[in-house]
Amino acid sequence: MATMAATNVHDVGRKDVQIRNNPSTKIDLANIADVPYYVESILIIFNFFKYTNAYNNLFLERYVRAVDNNDEFEYEEVPVEDFYDDDKEETFDALIRNVKDQQRESQVIPTSTSASLPRGTLTTQPEAVDDFVRNFLVRMGMKKTMQQFQVEWHNLSSSGRIKTNEAGYLPDVVKHNEELSEKMKLLESEVDRYRKSAEKARDEFIKMKKERDFHRQHHNRIAQEKNNLVTFVKRLKSHLSTYEPQLDELKTKYDGALREKMIYKLEKDKLQNELNTLKLGSSTPSQNNRDVGLGPTQTKLRELRTKEGKKKVTISMEQQRFGDTNDETNELNPKDSEFPTDTGNNPYLNRFAEDAFHRSTLTLAKEILAHEGPISCAAIHPRKHVAVTVSDDRTWKMWAIPEGDMIMKGEGHTDWISGVDFHPSGNKMATCSGDTSIKIWDFSQKKCVHTFTNHLLPVWSVNFHSCGDFITSASQDKTVRLWDLNSLRCRTVLRGHQDSVHSAEFLMFSNIILSSSVDKTLMLWDARTGLAEHTFVGHANACNQATFNLRGNTIASCDTKGIVKIWDVRTVKSIVTLDFGPHSANSVSFHPAGQLLSTASSDRTIKLYNIGSEELIPLSSHTDEVQHVKFDLKGQYMVSTGRDRTLRVWS
Repeated sequence: MATMAATNVHDVGRKDVQIRNNPSTKIDLANIADVPYYVESILIIFNFFKYTNAYNNLFLERYVRAVDNNDEFEYEEVPVEDFYDDDKEETFDALIRNVKDQQRESQVIPTSTSASLPRGTLTTQPEAVDDFVRNFLVRMGMKKTMQQFQVEWHNLSSSGRIKTNEAGYLPDVVKHNEELSEKMKLLESEVDRYRKSAEKARDEFIKMKKERDFHRQHHNRIAQEKNNLVTFVKRLKSHLSTYEPQLDELKTKYDGALREKMIYKLEKDKLQNELNTLKLGSSTPSQNNRDVGLGPTQTKLRELRTKEGKKKVTISMEQQRFGDTNDETNELNPKDSEFPTDTGNNPYLNRFAEDAFHRSTLTLAKEILAHEGPISCAAIHPRKHVAVTVSDDRTWKMWAIPEGDMIMKGEGHTDWISGVDFHPSGNKMATCSGDTSIKIWDFSQKKCVHTFTNHLLPVWSVNFHSCGDFITSASQDKTVRLWDLNSLRCRTVLRGHQDSVHSAEFLMFSNIILSSSVDKTLMLWDARTGLAEHTFVGHANACNQATFNLRGNTIASCDTKGIVKIWDVRTVKSIVTLDFGPHSANSVSFHPAGQLLSTASSDRTIKLYNIGSEELIPLSSHTDEVQHVKFDLKGQYMVSTGRDRTLRVWS
């Protein structure tokens, strides 16, 4: 009972605050039940607070209002009176009537006197124990207990057993504890707010730290790219410095050629004047004529024709001496090769049936560290398991595959080597380089047997005709050239692209040439006439390479943003577009069966695409950009090269 009373007393204090703050709170005394034993518990609570606060010896205090002005109004202490006299009848109706009268008086009196009372300061007194209990019961919703308490309190006070002025007050420590509790709650809310602010600040700090790291990494990358560009510019300057003597020499030759041209023009005018004079002269026979029956005019005309012939021969010799071989003319040369007739027969097609190849998986058979610099291209021997690689270290090397043994090595170019191709017989090879030259290598003689130097800028690719008598080359000077190996001259210059030409190759057993360019187009050429037959337009970026399939009815091309297109030659339209970006697609190659297409990508992978099943499988083996891929004619191997200086053989 004591424990329960103590707990209720603690709660009543808080309710007292609510009642004081809310004057409209009313106590319902209409539903008073039978009086149980609650009064005894309440008396125990009274005695508890009375003895707890006994040392204070407090008496009932009232609010004292200090007067701020000079008003001499005297305040009298209101005596404490009981609601009921001992001799009055204790009934519910009388109790309710007295309570209502008391409330009515408390509402009327302050309003009538508040206007005349002066403003002053208030002094609070400690809360009475009975008020604390009432507030606690109201706050806890204990209506029945509240009603019982009111009845018993009234009975006891009426009978004189309880003196209201001796009930005591609530100890200050309880009120202090409540204030501390409220203050602690306030501080806890402040701590929570500060904690949330600290967490938010920490998140902002982490975010800014990540942004700082990102910008720092971006700055380092930009600095690295800048250093690479500076190195590249220095390399270009040193490379251009080597051309200055050649330019001076060419300028000197050009000035000499202009002088010779003026001399020939003057001589031509002189001979023309002599011819006109002879036409107007006499027709008397001359004794110096070599042929009998010819007049002097005819004799002079023959002499003029002889001089004109000698002049043409001299001009031709001078042009050859000054480097102009007149390779764009269609003049015949006795040693020129004849273009083979297009029969449309490809003997390699008999090796594969329509559904000869369905697999889309290749396994790495051999990895060869081939060169000291990036490997730009590779070619496979048409008959033997031999591959050749060319590199930026200005050398080419021949390898036995898949064993990986080096067979032969060649040097001769003065700059990086960009392209290579085997002669159809397999006993010769052609390479092209950044030094603008194309070299023909004979394996039987183990040396370079001829060098073509007519291109003005670096040469990107070379390719043999199936007959072995012609070579086509693509250059940065925007041209594709056709070379004759028998007459050792340029037969035709194919002009039509608007920018650097990156690749050029023959359709097998045909006179059709396919070229791809930085101007985003592919072109089909007739090697016999030197005219462009079709132009493929569809790429949005510079094209790196284009190639035929073995049947010649399909073309695959790739560009610098990783877009690979498959074209139908008959309709000159794109039938499939593959996006392997954003990294560049550097090379494409068809499997001889025609169902599988491989792509070399700058993201260090090889993309295998099965055209029939539309299945894509990436091969990850290289540690740097993959520059070139190539299938052999039998479909047994695929080789790949890259900037990681390795040759990888797949089977």
